Amino acid sequence: MSGVTDESTRAARLLDAQAKAARLFDEIEARRLVAAGESERAVSDRIRDVANELFGTTHYWHKRIVRSGPNTLLPYRENPPDRVIGADDIAFADFGPIFEDYEADFGRTFVLGDDPVKHCLRNDLPAVFAAGRRAFEADPDITGKQLYAEVERLAAEAGWRLGGWHVGHLVGEFPPEYNDWEDVDSRILPANDKPLRRTDEAGQLLHWILEVHLVDHERGFGGFYEQLLDL
Repeated sequence: MSGVTDESTRAARLLDAQAKAARLFDEIEARRLVAAGESERAVSDRIRDVANELFGTTHYWHKRIVRSGPNTLLPYRENPPDRVIGADDIAFADFGPIFEDYEADFGRTFVLGDDPVKHCLRNDLPAVFAAGRRAFEADPDITGKQLYAEVERLAAEAGWRLGGWHVGHLVGEFPPEYNDWEDVDSRILPANDKPLRRTDEAGQLLHWILEVHLVDHERGFGGFYEQLLDL
């Protein structure tokens, strides 16, 4: 990061970046970009084009993800072959656009058709997220390990399993200081015993994304939901 920025300014810019990402995802819904017969890659490219149209966004701090059907079971690290979205499918989009040098990270799930279990999953995702955020807010000393365990418990309580090896990560200015994706201190995962509320080496507060990836391996699909945890 380039120097120390006033904390209120950092928070405002992160929230503004998220608001833009939320508007982008509203447009995904309004324009019905996630549609049967479209390939995941084509949908991803259309979302990219809409982001450029709305905000002039051309850069992303992580790979753009659109996954459908069995591909929704796979964690971020995987790179499955492109797949055509089906008429009764479930799909999710995970985008990390950069707005005025600040990172957004936003994910939502879309259900095509009337499958009640898929609709249940889509509805459970924001509920698990909200409960995870409440756990974070209730404990000022909560660690990455503790929040991971709580999100895992909430997922099981709702009848799902977690699909990834972590449930969140740091977010901030671009390029990030936390560019080592193996660094446990920058992830919300079982190996992170540090309190999430702490400062970096420059004395700035750390800000976090909470991501909820719920899966049902027997039925062969999952869903995804993510946004800012602490703001």
